[in-house]
Amino acid sequence: MKQLGFFLTLTLIMSCSTSIQVEEQQFLHDVTTTAKPWNDESFEPTEEDFTFGIISDLTGGERPGVFSVAVEQMNQLEPTFVLSVGDLIEGGTKDLRQLEKEWDSFDDRANRLTMPFFHLGGNHDLSNTVMQDFWKERYGSLYYYFLYDNVLFLMLDSEDFDDETIEKIDAYRTEAMKIIYGEIEGDFDTTTYYHMPERITGAISQDQVQYFANVLEEYQDVRWTFVLMHKPLWKREDAMGLQPIEELLAGRKFTVINGHEHSFYYQEKNSMDYLTLGTTGGYQNPEDLQAFDHITLVRMADEPVFTHLRMDGILDKTGHIPYGGDTLNFQASKRME
Repeated sequence: MKQLGFFLTLTLIMSCSTSIQVEEQQFLHDVTTTAKPWNDESFEPTEEDFTFGIISDLTGGERPGVFSVAVEQMNQLEPTFVLSVGDLIEGGTKDLRQLEKEWDSFDDRANRLTMPFFHLGGNHDLSNTVMQDFWKERYGSLYYYFLYDNVLFLMLDSEDFDDETIEKIDAYRTEAMKIIYGEIEGDFDTTTYYHMPERITGAISQDQVQYFANVLEEYQDVRWTFVLMHKPLWKREDAMGLQPIEELLAGRKFTVINGHEHSFYYQEKNSMDYLTLGTTGGYQNPEDLQAFDHITLVRMADEPVFTHLRMDGILDKTGHIPYGGDTLNFQASKRME
């Protein structure tokens, strides 16, 4: 009888522990489309200070194998989930078969992660209205939020232009790309596309601002808020930049993270951390000392603890970079904007 009582008590304790764990690590969102911008919702149970990973730009002249290495390294480090800051395919096309080929290639590699992966679009992924429609059909929302363990993640679309503007940008980009590809003579740095502020900082619409205003109104008591985007919207100083959302974030603990510039950069603004990540296989300027491949781990304790790991220094048990291919190049590649 005593033995039976012991097992009943043990079962009750385990049941209570399980229910507490599920409540603490609750995953919430409002994405209602069948297609989702993440590939899985199965989160491996973690301790209270869970860790998530971030990968940065793959493209603009992707170096083969680098992202595959990042996947293997993430699997060894075992974060709870992995986020992106955009530019996941080369893109810049309206050819649906080419888009399917490029996204299939990316997802085939991303799906080798042993934890959920969250997509976020960059200018390479959302270059024109055809690509935006393709994204919506395949991944659903262009911008969204999710809540994990009472930590709020805002996933912004920095290519949120009206159709006329996005097509104008795409036309100038296509012309500039012909110079990069050597199809026509010229200097990329003198093109209209190169000097467009939209190319540098992106934009968000009032609809997107209102969406996140509603999210922030609903979740006022979260532990921390992470704001992820591709282009550095916080460098744009008007209503189509990050400023309206920054005003809504006043009084909160938050961190802003973006990619796009292919060069690591840190700044403190509004007494909060603003991070521009380097690359995870994308183009690098060989003269830029802050242009390097890395993956980022964030341990969410009382405050986020960031660790940026250079990929060429993460080795497997044999002392080698964990990669199944023959060669791997961590050196700079030709630029493809």
